[in-house]
Amino acid sequence: MDVLNELVDDLKLLGDKTRLSMLSLLKEREWCVCEFVELFDISQPAISQHLRKLKSKGLVKEQKRGQWVHYSLNIKDKPHIQAILEYTPDSKEILAGLNKVSGAVCCD
Repeated sequence: MDVLNELVDDLKLLGDKTRLSMLSLLKEREWCVCEFVELFDISQPAISQHLRKLKSKGLVKEQKRGQWVHYSLNIKDKPHIQAILEYTPDSKEILAGLNKVSGAVCCD
């Protein structure tokens, strides 16, 4: 039952379009909080809350660089998440859907 509960919790996280989009973007490279704020046009605290939820389930890891935190995908032990992300759009499609030309690099 523990495995089933873990799967349910992971899939609940992916039920949010912003979090699923974040994970899809993280397939290709790491992203900074400031970049996500720019892309999704939502506040930094809201972005941080989404990332905190993903981190608490071990789906992303963070690395602090100066005042900014960079996130990367951490799903090696989550084949069910890997399988789902195979079907998600690449970054170009996600950015086009958000009416963005490219990912902003605002903190390096």
